[in-house]
Amino acid sequence: MKLNTIIEQLEMLAPLSYAEDFDNVGLLTGNSEQEINGILVCHDVLENVLNEAIEKKCNLIVCFHPIIFSGLKKITGKNYVERVVIKAIKNDIAIYALHTALDNHQNGVNKIFCNQLGLKNTKILIPKEKFIRKLVTYTILENHEELRNALFDAGAGNIGNYEDCSFNSKGIGTYLGNENSNPEIGERFEFVENEEIKLEVTFEKELESKILKALFKTHCYEEVAYEIYELQNQHQNIGLGMIGELETELSELDFLQFVKDKMLCGSIRHSEFLHKNIKKVAVLGGSGSFAISKAKKMGADAFLTADLKYHQFYEAENQLLLADIGHYESERYTKNYIVDFLIKKIPNFAIILSEQNTNPVKYF
Repeated sequence: MKLNTIIEQLEMLAPLSYAEDFDNVGLLTGNSEQEINGILVCHDVLENVLNEAIEKKCNLIVCFHPIIFSGLKKITGKNYVERVVIKAIKNDIAIYALHTALDNHQNGVNKIFCNQLGLKNTKILIPKEKFIRKLVTYTILENHEELRNALFDAGAGNIGNYEDCSFNSKGIGTYLGNENSNPEIGERFEFVENEEIKLEVTFEKELESKILKALFKTHCYEEVAYEIYELQNQHQNIGLGMIGELETELSELDFLQFVKDKMLCGSIRHSEFLHKNIKKVAVLGGSGSFAISKAKKMGADAFLTADLKYHQFYEAENQLLLADIGHYESERYTKNYIVDFLIKKIPNFAIILSEQNTNPVKYF
């Protein structure tokens, strides 16, 4: 199977447009046209993971964390990143990273986190901003329904739990064509006033080229009048972190033991106990200190994340229980989810879960 075919499936799992601007996701090494014999799925690409891929005859590694994060000015093998890149290229192994593209997906990292804890009534903690755009265009009544349906088919008009959403209003359009025009209604040099319908639909920004293609293909006018706006609305189904509720509330001590057992934590660092039960829980896999204030604002009894610094524990402000469960631990089941997804999408193909534990943090 060619790599670009597999990438199409990975883009369904985690669209690259979902990723944060600082991130480095997608194909990191390899050629999208190369033939793939097998896929190894891992959390981090280290040298031992590359050795495993070579041994198991997998020439594609799908990883969560990107091995190339910041720019490489030299590749001399002086550190683990450069050694991995050199070895991957020498052995013709492609590397594809998902990271925040999967973090921001409504069924991604944080949903997996919530599912492991059995949280109910989950929703995005920090919805993504500046991701929704609006198309406004104008057409005649005879073309209106066909055009609207074409835009819906291209992915426009989805709002939360609803689809095929649009706003339609009637008005008068005017135009006067020059000698090179070929108007649908009227003649060259004729001033035309005609009843038109103003059609408005929203769409996710990564669909813009597809939306415009449908617009130009289906619109009946020679010159298509349209406008695209970037909206300030938050996207309720895309974003970082999640918040939900436990089936049964737990004491703080029982809750931390529950988390430790479910997430297989070596230890948990936490803020001072408030001596109240835990019911509403916010989670953010990986480094999530930036979301402490949002977790408090959303009324969470506890916030589970990783990489908290000393002074950040003070930000609990006697409002919630802050718990650092470990970076790897908070994301540990992600690779299993990726494997399950690929097996369903690409059956009868070698898709292997790496046996390597790449957690760099050890506990005594």
